[in-house]
Amino acid sequence: MTADGGAGFAGDGPKAQAPASVAGIVLAAGQSTRMGRNKLLLPLGGTTVLRRAVETALAARLDPVLVVLGHESDRIRDELSGLSCTPVVNEDYRPGMNTSVRKGFRAVPDDAPAGIVLLGDMPFVVPSMIEELVARHRKGAALVVSTYEGVVAPPILYGRSLFAELRALTGDGCGKQVVKRHRREAVEVAWPGSALSDLDVPADFERARAKVGEAGFACDGRSPKGGA
Repeated sequence: MTADGGAGFAGDGPKAQAPASVAGIVLAAGQSTRMGRNKLLLPLGGTTVLRRAVETALAARLDPVLVVLGHESDRIRDELSGLSCTPVVNEDYRPGMNTSVRKGFRAVPDDAPAGIVLLGDMPFVVPSMIEELVARHRKGAALVVSTYEGVVAPPILYGRSLFAELRALTGDGCGKQVVKRHRREAVEVAWPGSALSDLDVPADFERARAKVGEAGFACDGRSPKGGA
C-alpha cells in the first residue's frame, strides 16, 4: 500500500539513475600529407573513412560525440551531415595532434565523467572496443589505454580528473604526455594490432579496402578476435 492508502506496484519509488554518458572526441583535423589526398573522405565499406569512425562512436553510445576539424574543415563538416555529432573547429591544427586533443577536451562538458579520444582514420575500431574502455572506467579507472604488443594507441579514455591537463597540452602527440605522467595508474586493454591500424599511406588504404571486402566483416560491434 502507498502512504495515501492506494495500491502500490513493484518498481515504485526512486529509480537508479543511469551512469552519465562518456564523451567522444574524434580527431579529424590532419592534412593527410602522406596519403596525398584527404584520407578521411575516401570511400570505405559503403561509407567514408570519417563517417565510419563517427558512426562507431555513436554506436558505442558516446555522448556528445565531438569531431575536431582543421584541414579542409568545410568539406569535413559537409561529410558529417546527418550524424548526431558536434563539429569543433581547430584553427591551430598545423602544429600537431595535441592541439586538436586540447581543443576537443575544452569542448567536453564539465560534468562528463570521461572522454575517449579516437582517430578518424582507424577503421577497424568497433563499438565493443569502446564499450570495454567505458566499462573499465566505470569500475574506477581514471585512465584506460588501448595497446597492441605493448604499444599505447587510441582509443584512449581519460577520466574527468585529467581534463585540466588535457586542456593545457602543448607539443605533438595524442595526449601522450598525460599518459606518460599517469602510466602507472593506467588500466591497459590489449587488442590485436590489426584492430588499431590506421591509414597513413596509400598502401594502408588498399589493405583496408581488401579487409572490408572480406565476407562477413562489418563495423557491427563485435570484439576483434584476441581482444581483452
